[in-house]
Amino acid sequence: MKRLLPLLLFALYGATLRAAVPEPLLLPRPAAVETGRGTFRMTRKTPFVAEDAAQAALVRSFAVVALGYAPEVTVAVPRSSAVRFATDPSLADEGYRLEVTPGGIAVAASSERGFLYALQTLGQLLPDARAAEWRVPAVRIADAPRFAYRGLMLDVARYFIPKEHVLKIIDAIAALKINTLHLHLSDDNGWRVEIRRYPRLTEVGAWRVDRPGVPFPARRNALQWEEATVGGYYTQDDIREIVAYAAARRIDVIPEIDIPAHSNAALAAYPCLACPVVDKYIGVLPGLGGDNARIIFCAGNDAVYEFLQNVLDEVMALFPSRRIHLGGDEADKYYWALCPRCRERMRAEGMTDPEQLQGYFMKRLAAYVRRRGREVCGWDELTRAELPEEAIVYGWQGRGDLALRAARQGHRFVMTPAQVCYLIRYQGPQWFEPETYFGNNTLRGLFDYDPVGADWDPAWRDLLLGVQASLWTEFCSSPEEVDYLLFPRTAALAEIGWSQPDRKRWPEFLGALDRYVGRLAGAGIVAARSMYNIQHTVRPLDGRLEVRLACERPDVEIRFTTDGSEPAARSAAYRGPVVVDRATTLRCATFRRGERMGEVLTLAIGWNKATARPVEGLGPQGALLVNGVRGQRNSDFEWCGRTGGELTATVDLLREEELRRCTLGTIANPGMGIYLPREVLVELSSDGEHFVGAARWEAPADSLFADWRGVRDVVLDLGGAAARWVRVRARSAGVAPPTAPRPGREAQLCCDEIAIE
Repeated sequence: MKRLLPLLLFALYGATLRAAVPEPLLLPRPAAVETGRGTFRMTRKTPFVAEDAAQAALVRSFAVVALGYAPEVTVAVPRSSAVRFATDPSLADEGYRLEVTPGGIAVAASSERGFLYALQTLGQLLPDARAAEWRVPAVRIADAPRFAYRGLMLDVARYFIPKEHVLKIIDAIAALKINTLHLHLSDDNGWRVEIRRYPRLTEVGAWRVDRPGVPFPARRNALQWEEATVGGYYTQDDIREIVAYAAARRIDVIPEIDIPAHSNAALAAYPCLACPVVDKYIGVLPGLGGDNARIIFCAGNDAVYEFLQNVLDEVMALFPSRRIHLGGDEADKYYWALCPRCRERMRAEGMTDPEQLQGYFMKRLAAYVRRRGREVCGWDELTRAELPEEAIVYGWQGRGDLALRAARQGHRFVMTPAQVCYLIRYQGPQWFEPETYFGNNTLRGLFDYDPVGADWDPAWRDLLLGVQASLWTEFCSSPEEVDYLLFPRTAALAEIGWSQPDRKRWPEFLGALDRYVGRLAGAGIVAARSMYNIQHTVRPLDGRLEVRLACERPDVEIRFTTDGSEPAARSAAYRGPVVVDRATTLRCATFRRGERMGEVLTLAIGWNKATARPVEGLGPQGALLVNGVRGQRNSDFEWCGRTGGELTATVDLLREEELRRCTLGTIANPGMGIYLPREVLVELSSDGEHFVGAARWEAPADSLFADWRGVRDVVLDLGGAAARWVRVRARSAGVAPPTAPRPGREAQLCCDEIAIE
């Protein structure tokens, strides 16, 4: 009922005030807004009136955070107009009511956060924070968040984000009413928090060897003699400063110590805590780690539990958050299955499955944390075994559906699905983006996400705490690269977590976002402009190619050229698909009010005998092999992929042709397990049924699993043979060897254009 009261009061107020101007653009969008007539003239000397001295001190500190200056705050009602604060216990926790009239401003809330959020909204109503005087538009706002948990995870383990920049990020997310910062403090690639009882955790575990110019998935593991020079850590004083800075903005900081896996950094410092059957050097991993990522804490060694309890004691002393995250994800049980200590633990506990052993491991540490009055959080792999008592599960795999396993057992959960909320993924058309991996998680895709499933059991909705975006930093090497991935997508996270679904509007969100991005720039944070770039789709259509262009911003126009010249504000406007029937260079960009907003997309569309012809054997994906466009990255939507086996495509040229050669585009990216084909065969037919081998290419055996990465064309000589149908068969490289970045896995095969001349 408390959540409904602000809206009911707002409805009563609305009966006495008629809207005269458009609703202000606010981020995140409030639950209810009604605009009025006139403005309130406000300056830095306008007094703030509090109910008592304690509230006055609170309001003064919040004003510095939200408005950027310390106003005069009094507990006596002044004769002149003022900004007045009042406690209203009927309002929801974190909710507030803000009323602006020409005579003054009234703020009501039931909690400290409510007052802070009201001031943050007021700050957005000020046209220019640097002005000497503001004319604040008359408005009545009744607001409260949709979800209690609105979180951002920063992975400071894979890339150490300097303390000063973490503070800058806290300021940026505080303005969005995000109330939780989840710090991923340990992983295979670094240990980032000082633990005084175990100094080697930072002396050794905080540093890795440098692999300049090599992307994270392809980095080779450290050799024992190599010097570790890249990394860093937060001292305990640094952590206290971060926690205090966040607390002043009413942001809860949740620490994560990831166990039992993702622990090579800790085990590099204290290798005695690994299973005794590990027979290789344990070092901090520069990248994925290959087989070394299998090395995890030994579940059969009581010294491991004592060590982790001591670590957690110091962590809990530094972080007052009632929640402690223990990870629990991606634990390979290879060494546990071989380890006599782990096998003995399983026998003593009556276990038959190593997953049960992980359940034991997590429950034992979780119980220790709970005895100290804290709540335990973990990733959704916890659901593979018996869940720790009252554990909060973070749903990350796919669309987070594994978290519903926890909900069925009555556990609370947070949604942070990789397919939507992982900010490491590409945020726009990939040809313009810094390299990362997997697919796209765009600003619009995140904005449209609703963490509540339409077919959910109603009980699950009550167990859903909220939503989190998670930034993994494998591909970051500077604070600027962190900012690029965080912003502006974090604003869409705020909209999901705060705004009611029926209040979300994409055009209004973008208007508010533009103001927010401008304020970020004033604070030295440069947000990505990916939302202005163009995504292309080129597909065969009746012997020609249809080019479709799209931008996720509806307030721009696309202009293009087909003669190779630079697109300009007066170039042809894109109104619908462009049809191409010959080799063409199409260049396009977005414009607004005559100004170019995005990067120039250049589509060099080639043409050969196979272009726009029918392709059999690969379903709709086969069209990518004959669309005239060459891919640049294996995940840029221009490649046909297959894991293991053979990729076969048959092109119908529609008439018999004299054929001189066939070219197949391929790509290698060892870090992602993608390799050139072992063999490519071309077969020809005149009737579509009987095929004869015409050419064969075989990769040199010593190059199959080389570290080389890039695009390579396989060219086969057809010697002038005549045929109508051309079948291309590309065979996978096979199983990756132990020395590969992803050992023991079937190689992926990615093929692009088939060109026939």
